[in-house]
Amino acid sequence: MQLFTWLYVAVVVLLLFGASIFVHEFGHFWMARRRGLKVGGFSIGFGPKICGWTRDGIDYAWRWIPAGGFVALPQMVTSETIEGKTEDAAKLPPVSPWSKILVALAGPVMNGFFAIVIAVAIYFLGLPVLVNPAIVGEMDAASPEAKMGIRTGDRIVAVDGRPVISWEEAQKMVMMAPTNVLPVTVERNGLRTIYYLTATLNDQLGLKLLNLDPSEHPSINKVDKGSAAEAAGLKEGDEVVSFAGAPVLGQQKLIDLIRKRPNRPCPVVVMRNGRQLHLTATPRLDAANSIGRLGMQIGPSKTSVYEVQRPGPPPWVLIGEVCQDTFGTIRALMHPRQTGVKVSDLSGPPGILIMLAAEVKTDLRLALKFMVLLNVSLGLFNLVPIPVLDGGHIALALLEKLRGRPLSPRLQDYTTTAFAAVLISFMLYVSFNDVFRRLPLFRLMFDQQVQIESGGGRTNAP
Repeated sequence: MQLFTWLYVAVVVLLLFGASIFVHEFGHFWMARRRGLKVGGFSIGFGPKICGWTRDGIDYAWRWIPAGGFVALPQMVTSETIEGKTEDAAKLPPVSPWSKILVALAGPVMNGFFAIVIAVAIYFLGLPVLVNPAIVGEMDAASPEAKMGIRTGDRIVAVDGRPVISWEEAQKMVMMAPTNVLPVTVERNGLRTIYYLTATLNDQLGLKLLNLDPSEHPSINKVDKGSAAEAAGLKEGDEVVSFAGAPVLGQQKLIDLIRKRPNRPCPVVVMRNGRQLHLTATPRLDAANSIGRLGMQIGPSKTSVYEVQRPGPPPWVLIGEVCQDTFGTIRALMHPRQTGVKVSDLSGPPGILIMLAAEVKTDLRLALKFMVLLNVSLGLFNLVPIPVLDGGHIALALLEKLRGRPLSPRLQDYTTTAFAAVLISFMLYVSFNDVFRRLPLFRLMFDQQVQIESGGGRTNAP
């Protein structure tokens, strides 16, 4: 059964990701044929061929590196670094700048159209929405937030003026905000109060977060070999209900309880596979800091609760939210000091595929929502006016129109090749971070336990 699940996820991911690349390249292909351009090839992926065929002089291929695709158009500026050697453009009739602009623009436009089609499908299929409420957990009475008046049990309902219904949404708004101090709306007994809270940089994640704990049982994400946690029988995936007789609602509460009890046996109650277990753990003394440690990593609860919204959000609302998130990410990248978001936090093809796979494993409708984001992002990214990308083709065609003649073919070739090398290096850099920096995070995404509520019932996702 597990093997079938993984095969299903792999096949669906390849089909969905391949579809996004296909519609983009098909836009170029279709417009090029309409404008009378010579088409040398149509490829999904880069590198050596997995399979391919030739028809009407066009080389169709599926290639090994799933980082994009290309349509070989020798009458436009091409990159041999990415596309391989193409037919000599000097032997072909020139094409107008207007034709070049239309061909370059067709790819991003097709991605936008595809995103709208998916958004319409989501409207009719419905969309699972996270409903884990952003309830504040245990508060330190000496913390600035507690002194402002925030209390355990308060619910966060808006961040930076945008409504939120889960901790995930609240923290995303905080991470993307271009400032460290932002308005947070808190509800208590039906009354709402706005507090201006200061977010701080989390050293482990490299992102800024609120100094508030969720009111949920923390989950054990990793148990160190030979640690006190392992000796106590604690395991990865356990949710800690209580420690040393005190109920645990929030990660910081558990950390504080462990630190204050070095070398003291403490009863621990955990939930494991739906059953409550009673164990005993003895934190070991960290002499350097005079605190107790169990030797484990903890995180938020591994259970995410979704409620199916049917019909789903109207297409224009969903597209608007995706565009807002995309431009929010760009804004955050432009203010790295305030947000903590850096270029190294972007995901390459491996990260995108893994995140898409996690959504497929949870619910296909969530994967479709991710596809809306992917296609909007892919379309906007390709409009950046640098050589190799579609925006670069458009910029060069406009320059050719203004000058009345094209740039030197040699200059265009050198420039395009140089930017192709830069783009490939960037892809390798973000892909390296995906593989070697974010694997634990991706693993948590796959291990997440999900409950989908629909029509009053509750079902467990695979």
